[in-house]
Parts: sequence; structure tokens; C-alpha cells
Amino acid sequence: MAFLPPDITLMVLLAASLAAFLAGVIKGMVGFAMPMVMISLLGSFLSPELALAGLIMPTLATNGVQALREGPSAAGRALRDFRVFLIVGALALVVGAQMVTLLPAKILLMMIGGPILFFAVLQLTGWQPRPSERHPNATQAGVGAVAGFIGGMSGIWGPPTVMLLTALNTPKTAQMRIQGVIYGLGAVALAAAHIGSGVLTLRTGLFSALLVPAALLGMRVGMRFSDRFDQATFRRATLAVLVIAALNLLRRALVM
Repeated sequence: MAFLPPDITLMVLLAASLAAFLAGVIKGMVGFAMPMVMISLLGSFLSPELALAGLIMPTLATNGVQALREGPSAAGRALRDFRVFLIVGALALVVGAQMVTLLPAKILLMMIGGPILFFAVLQLTGWQPRPSERHPNATQAGVGAVAGFIGGMSGIWGPPTVMLLTALNTPKTAQMRIQGVIYGLGAVALAAAHIGSGVLTLRTGLFSALLVPAALLGMRVGMRFSDRFDQATFRRATLAVLVIAALNLLRRALVM
């Protein structure tokens, strides 16, 4: 194991692979939450830097599979259909990033977790928003602005994006596809950033690459479950994962 970071023993690698598998199952079922699950599990027995490095390659691989599951043309269609969302979201992300130094991390986590929890619980009880069908570009712009701004402030754009795509009542296959495209682009940026930061090196990159097979296997299992879901079941499963994600964000805020 000399080619891996010193902290990575065979038992640690097996435990990390199990974490990647479980994260892959959830990713395959609802299309998101892999980084949150992996950082939570890996962070319980690895340093934060090594846990972060570990999730990069599985995140890249699974998002690529998710985005291209129905072929490049379908992924390109998702880019076209949600271009307003992506463009406005990217601009809002730049603006939101400027807020990082102005607000404490505890407040940021509460600002993200609180509204997501409120939204998900309301929808699980039967409430469903009705975005305007007459002005889809305006709706996408509003959705993208909120998701991008929150993502820029916190680096956490998965739950806000899913919350808002769910509010748009996006069909299951389209929602899974657009999530793969959005998170795939984000994962590329994340990998590039951490090559520069020194978190992703040859050794940590190899460790991360060794987790990819487990993550892809887990995703395959999760997709089989997801394929059996109708739209209503998929929506409930997505909202349930949002509740768990929001509670985890609030927990992190309270222990800071």
C-alpha cells in the first residue's frame, strides 16, 4: 500500500469502499447526495482533506454515468432545456461566493438547511407549488438564481437544486439527467480546484480512483430501485433524502 497515503490501510480502504457503495446506492435512487454521504462517512475515520480527496473521483464517475445514461444527445437536450437555469445559476454562484467571508459558516448552514427542511416536510404532507407554465424561462431564472446563490455561499448546491427542480415538477428521467449534467460540471470544477489546492495528488487521486468501482456498483443497485419507482414514489424518495440532508446541515450548524 506504499503507493497510497500513509493513513490508508487495507481495512481503511475496505471501509471507504463500503462508504462509496452506500453513497452510490443513494445517488442511483434519487440522483444526488453522494458528496454529502461520502464526506459524512469518510470523515468519521479519515482526515477532512483525505475524505474530500476520496469523494472526487467517484463523484466525477457517477455524474458522468448519470448524465450520459440516455446518450450524449439526451444530455445535450438537458443543457438546452435548462440553459436559462444553468446560465443564471452560474452568475448567481459567482455573486454568492462573495458572501462567504461575510457570514459565519454556522449561519450559512442554517440558512440552507432550514428552508430545505421546511419545503420538504410541506411537500411530504401534500402541499405542492404550482410554478407558472406561461413563463418557463422566468421560472428557470428564479430557480437558478436561488440555487446558484446558495451554492456559491456554501459549496452545497445539491439539495437546493433538487428542491427547486422538484418544485418545477420535473419528470423523473429529466430530473436525473439534468442533475447529472449540473453536478458533473461542478465535479470537474471541484477536481480542478483541488489539484491546485494540493488536496488531489497522485497518492490521494489513486485512493479516490480505487473507490470508483464500489461507487458505480452502488449506483447500479440504486438505479434498479429507481427504475421501479413511478413519479410519485420518486418524488417521495427525493423529498425524504432532502429531509435527511437538511437535518444533517442543521446538526452541523448546531455543533459548531
